[in-house]
Amino acid sequence: MATIALKVDVDTYRGTVEGVPRLVEVFARAAIRATFLFSLGPDHTGRAIKRIFRPGFFAKVQRTSVLEHYGWRTLLYGTVLPGPDIARRCRTILRDVAAAGHETGIHTWDHVLWQDAVRQRSARWTKGQMQRAYERFEEVFGARPATHGAAGWQTNEHALRQLDVWGMRYASDGRITVASDGPYRLKIGEEILQCVQLPTTLPTFDELIGIDGMDGAAAARHLLSLTEGATRDHVFTLHSELEGARLCGPFEVLLAGWRSQGYELASLGDAYARLDLARLPLRGLGFATIPGRSGELMVAATPGTQS
Repeated sequence: MATIALKVDVDTYRGTVEGVPRLVEVFARAAIRATFLFSLGPDHTGRAIKRIFRPGFFAKVQRTSVLEHYGWRTLLYGTVLPGPDIARRCRTILRDVAAAGHETGIHTWDHVLWQDAVRQRSARWTKGQMQRAYERFEEVFGARPATHGAAGWQTNEHALRQLDVWGMRYASDGRITVASDGPYRLKIGEEILQCVQLPTTLPTFDELIGIDGMDGAAAARHLLSLTEGATRDHVFTLHSELEGARLCGPFEVLLAGWRSQGYELASLGDAYARLDLARLPLRGLGFATIPGRSGELMVAATPGTQS
């Protein structure tokens, strides 16, 4: 049976308070175990306004109704309003996710700062940001994080090496550019990293909505057309601010559709457990544009051709 691993990126305070509990209820009704990746430090979403000059950013904002999904307060955090400390204020919600049987891991410390800066930053800065998130995770959960998913699919080689230092067996930090691509190990220079990458293989709701007039229901139908046949495993990334709020209905339709297509819906850890590790390909670290999203994201490249 083919698997679709469900990876929930939790980017904001509002997404944690409102979206996470709703998604836990959705998964409970469907008897699904997913992976929740948490932003563990301050919510500075308002500082993302500087991305307005990035190619494709303004068009994405117009398509996806950012104000509708995130709300005014979230869009002012870190500028007019102080950014709330997400994990400190939402400790009970985070623990409830683990208590419900879901896998939990690290998304980031400061989502906007990481997404906008990490590709240009040093090993010291990168380790500092990651260690703050790691220590806060241990403080909240009393355990080590199982996995990691880079905020905005942005990373650098220092961050990827840090996953090996932590001893993480698998992470989901990047995307694919070739439809047949899937899990791999990274080779950076002559160094082969042990942490297996489980890249997101399907477009997200916010990358589809607004394209050719597509709404949430149409986006769900499009995703089902991409997975029809159940011939391969996938990783699907959803966002608590979207599928845990106004897009909850289309998302539940999507889950039912995947079940009808014969997929097992699972966590990243469940997907990793099914892998034949000896047969995983080696890939290099690359960056490329993805339809429907602004900027370049982490992708797999031919080893030795890091971009």
